[in-house]
Amino acid sequence: MESDDLKLRTKEFAKRIVRLCRALPRSQESKLIGNQIFRSGTSIGSNYRAACRGRSRADFIAKLGIVLEETDETLFWLETQIIPKHLLELLTAECRELLAIFVASLKTAKEVSQANS
Repeated sequence: MESDDLKLRTKEFAKRIVRLCRALPRSQESKLIGNQIFRSGTSIGSNYRAACRGRSRADFIAKLGIVLEETDETLFWLETQIIPKHLLELLTAECRELLAIFVASLKTAKEVSQANS
């Protein structure tokens, strides 16, 4: 996947996260978990853009690690099952796909970095 495609995909994911948070029930649990999902889910795209602007391969790897952490955290909160399942199915599937992409990208970047050392 091209970096521009992934930038767009992560931006669309952030928009979906915002819409999810707007649709959450008004309970205390939903509010707390919604805040966590909002913070981690919307930061994936911005951190990925920052990684793409990394000054070196090491900088790219470090920033991509942050992207991976934020994606994994978002998936964690989506899987808590506090939020009604019907609101989450497609979003959770997309989050898992993004996580797999970032895991593979980070692995490849580290392998290339080690090969060039």
